[in-house]
Amino acid sequence: MTCYFRHLEVTFKKAGIEVTRQNRKEVDNVIRSIIGSDYTDCPAVWRQVKKRLAEDEASFVAELKATWENRKLT
Repeated sequence: MTCYFRHLEVTFKKAGIEVTRQNRKEVDNVIRSIIGSDYTDCPAVWRQVKKRLAEDEASFVAELKATWENRKLT
């Protein structure tokens, strides 16, 4: 589910997200929604996330932060 999280520590920090054991699945769902993925294969999700980060890291971080914060409001 979250095999790629270890690669995203800096990204999570930039987005102001503290990943905990309790919210890992929710963070994963937010990331999957951002990349438009319904993959159940963790490496496939990571490939898409890497691609987005390579294309425009700042945009991905901003979208991650906004999506995470908006999810808290609902």
